[in-house]
Amino acid sequence: MQFADPSHLLRSCKHPQLLLQIHANLIASGLAQRDSTTAHLINSYSSIGNSHASRLVFNNSTNPSVVSWNSMIRAYTRTNHNREALELYNTMLLHKRLQLDKYTFTFALKACAGAMDLKAGVGVHGVVARRGLGTDVFIGTSLVDMYCKMGEIGVAREVFDEMPVLDAVTWNAMIAGLARSLESFDALELFRRMGLSGIEANSVTLLNLFPAVSRVSDTLLCKSVHGFVVRRDFPCAVSNGLIDMYSKCGNVDDARRVFDCMSRDDISWGTMMAGYTHNGCFVEALELFDYLKGCNLKLNQVSVVSALMAAAEIRDLEKGREIHCYIVQGSGTNLDVMVATPLMTLYAKCGELGKAKEIFDGVVDRDVVVWSALIAAFVQAGHCKDGLSLFREMQSGNVKPNRITLISILPACADLCTLHLGKSIHCYIIKFNIGLDASIGTALVAFYAKCGSFSHALILFDMMGVDKDVVTWNALINGYAQIGDANNAMEMYCQLRLAGVFPDSGTMVGVLPACVLRNALDEGTGIHGQIIKSGFAGDLHVRNALVDMYAKCGNLITAEFLFNESGLTKDVITWNVMIAGYVQNGCAKEAITTFYLMRLENIQPNVVTIVSVLPAAAYLAAIKDGMAIHAYVIRSGLESFIPVGNSLIDMYAKCGRLHVAEEFFCRMAIRDIVSWNVMLAGYALNGLGHQAVEFFSQMVKSSEVDSVTFVNVLSACRHGGFVEEGRNIFHSMRSKHEIEHQLEHYACMVDLLGRAGKLEDAWVFIHQMPMQPDAGVWGAFLGACRMHSNSELGEIALDNLIKLEPQNPAHHVVLSNIYAQSGRWGDVGKMRTKMSNMGLKKVPGCSWVEIKNEVHAFKAGDQTHPQFGKMSILWDDLLQKMEKMGYVPDTSCVLHDVEEEEKESFLYSHSERLALVFALLNTESRVPIQIVKNLRVCPDCHTAMKFISKITARRIIARDSNRFHHFENGTCSCKDYCWDMRFCALEGDLQYARQVFDQMEKPNCFPWNMIIRAYSDSEQLPLKALVIFHKMLEQEVEPNHFTCPSVLKACAQMARVQFGKQIHGQIIERGLGLDSDQFVLSNLV
Repeated sequence: MQFADPSHLLRSCKHPQLLLQIHANLIASGLAQRDSTTAHLINSYSSIGNSHASRLVFNNSTNPSVVSWNSMIRAYTRTNHNREALELYNTMLLHKRLQLDKYTFTFALKACAGAMDLKAGVGVHGVVARRGLGTDVFIGTSLVDMYCKMGEIGVAREVFDEMPVLDAVTWNAMIAGLARSLESFDALELFRRMGLSGIEANSVTLLNLFPAVSRVSDTLLCKSVHGFVVRRDFPCAVSNGLIDMYSKCGNVDDARRVFDCMSRDDISWGTMMAGYTHNGCFVEALELFDYLKGCNLKLNQVSVVSALMAAAEIRDLEKGREIHCYIVQGSGTNLDVMVATPLMTLYAKCGELGKAKEIFDGVVDRDVVVWSALIAAFVQAGHCKDGLSLFREMQSGNVKPNRITLISILPACADLCTLHLGKSIHCYIIKFNIGLDASIGTALVAFYAKCGSFSHALILFDMMGVDKDVVTWNALINGYAQIGDANNAMEMYCQLRLAGVFPDSGTMVGVLPACVLRNALDEGTGIHGQIIKSGFAGDLHVRNALVDMYAKCGNLITAEFLFNESGLTKDVITWNVMIAGYVQNGCAKEAITTFYLMRLENIQPNVVTIVSVLPAAAYLAAIKDGMAIHAYVIRSGLESFIPVGNSLIDMYAKCGRLHVAEEFFCRMAIRDIVSWNVMLAGYALNGLGHQAVEFFSQMVKSSEVDSVTFVNVLSACRHGGFVEEGRNIFHSMRSKHEIEHQLEHYACMVDLLGRAGKLEDAWVFIHQMPMQPDAGVWGAFLGACRMHSNSELGEIALDNLIKLEPQNPAHHVVLSNIYAQSGRWGDVGKMRTKMSNMGLKKVPGCSWVEIKNEVHAFKAGDQTHPQFGKMSILWDDLLQKMEKMGYVPDTSCVLHDVEEEEKESFLYSHSERLALVFALLNTESRVPIQIVKNLRVCPDCHTAMKFISKITARRIIARDSNRFHHFENGTCSCKDYCWDMRFCALEGDLQYARQVFDQMEKPNCFPWNMIIRAYSDSEQLPLKALVIFHKMLEQEVEPNHFTCPSVLKACAQMARVQFGKQIHGQIIERGLGLDSDQFVLSNLV
């Protein structure tokens, strides 16, 4: 091959093998040693990325000229070997014979910028100045470009302003530097001055200017720049820049108009798809992908990445797999980092973490970007421990974390409360001088706030100074709200406003929960007004937070309005907060209906949905709905999630299907402390005290126990009357388990002692508490006073309750009932007047029954039901049969200022009785009936249900606010503990009272007192009272101040003074302290 002038051939050659052949021929022909050929060879090799070959050519040159030296420096900068380029430049300076020209300095300055070596750049600038080359437009432009890339905008501007001659390249370099440094308005002003100077803007000018225009985000400015472009003939790249500019300003429609009117290349498609994805138009981005694929047009990397990101955001796993197949068909399984990263994100967001890890494992050259993406994927999916493991694996592989890695891993440290690891990362940031910019600083502030270390968070917050942005403020507001410190959260929000920082949607999402914590509906409504003014009302996350706030603050009407607002999209969180809001406000039926509507809208319920809606089914004891939800859980593969399993156990237990709850509990592969606690609570609720205590013993041996465990087991003891067991368990909390007593535990003990008739013990127990009793404690004591008709102590309890909960009508109603039981009707009237003056109303009783997959609700006194006539006929028939069996209505708590028949009518219209009669009418015989009531089942309804269960041969299950009652063949599973003995005895039904008493296992003092009192009140059987009293002593049941008056009364009725003296002697002999008791002394007299 013969060459006259090889320069043209070398410039056009881009194939390595061909270049080697040309080089070999040049050597053979003796042309390779020419200086001009050397320079061309160096440039050719560098243009294909082979700077090593360029250096071999340079080294083989016997006497390289300045052109060859310049070419070699340029070759190094082309291949990003900037340090080598600077070393070569410094070597040139030592060669006195070499005359460095403007190209030498230009290439050297480019190497300084590439190496980010400001010191070297200043050195080159000094040499330029000393040699009088500072006025050269070529060198001056390179200086401006270098200083801009180093972030030294001020110095760059000084060089720019001092240049005597400016060309388009110089203007472009300065505009690009200002745009990169976020000096958008200065860049726009310089663009204006460029036009005034007579220098025509070219395509590079506009491409440098577009980012500045995007940041200003001014529609008129965008259209002005667009007009400038339209009036001139620019290449396709500028139109692509316009699409990008409009997209980043949020004007995606204008971007599409530009796209539709231009001649498009593959970059145009990629830019448009990226614009759609950037603006949340994910469906539109995927439509473009489908169009390109359908037309067999090639997609570039930007198009593929945009499609993957769009599929990830809408969680479209099938579309993601389709894109993945397209990628594999085009480039095989070896993915580069740019494609692998969004592909991993897609699979992670669609819940396919295993697939994401598989993609990661397939990437050969894993850099910090792909590591960071996988770590972020695991952390965002809630797999924080796995995220931390990956972080450690990354470090062991000598991959240094960058800012993105650290920002991704800090939330994992926060969620796991690994304060020591988070502090280690903080030390790493300081050690390697990573810098406390807004992103890193905010991540650290959020980490310390979530870990409750607000002292550190506030120090960092103050250290950030002007670098903190609204996201940093949000981190603190959210941190305070998450630990329940609503006051500081609200204070930070006020400080944010005073500091002139404009709140964003994240601020609103953070501060609204603080309003919930403060139960400050007015504050929440005020913030809602600010949201509307700020234009955040359409933001989905903000609207979800508003629905949540209104629902939790009790304003369900506004929550429903926002939820149902037309034209606004709903995501799974929107549905979840509405369902949870209904449940919290007692609208369980609406919650279940909303769940079914959610399914009809093709929104897939998640774990949170299930955990929110199952309590609604439990509340109504809607077992069919509960089972339907369980079926969905199985089909969706959610059954293995522990919170879902716990909610299912709770639902089945509260629906009276304890055997199903037990079976599910035993099937759970993994259980946490909540699993054990809900199962224990199920035993307690269903009145299975012995099983609950046994299950508690098993818990102590095989799992952990916590304060909730003891609330549940003590609740079982109080329902079963296990006083001694309850006392032992209560004392074991500190002595054996090192768990501090809380108010809930004290309330359980007061209720346990009160139900057992040990009012004095309960009174002493309250006064020995190491903390102030709350409403729960005094409420339990007031309930005990009602049970034993002790109006004096009841008044004391109510006085304390009024101080704690002045607006709670339930406490006034209880004391009113105590007065009624004691015949103090004047006090009942006063209480009614007091409640009326305070604006308090009794919570109406409401009961639910499920018939043929539909839940029917009944309110007390409601006569509007379509079947009320039939229900009345059936009730009259049942009443006649009940009265023949000895049923007498207990009207002791019904207002005295109405006739007796009207009192009975009040009882007959109780909600639980209406629900029962309706169920009897609408179900087949012998089918069990299940009723749920929002309040406690009234004693007379309790008695009536026992009679009806015997008459109809039906099993009746009633769940009130306290527990389950299973009625069958005239008896109740509660063994009539607490009230039924009392009411049967007081009504003179001694045979039935004795039958109930004999069925009780290990009766405590209270049932003994009731049966003794019943016999002592009977004129025919007072002797039996003495017989039972002696049996009570034989079984070592300690009598109290209620026992002895009844026994002494029986002695008086029989005129047996000697018996009375013996009992008096026994009181003194046993040291019971009752010989000075006022009640006992009165009966002795």
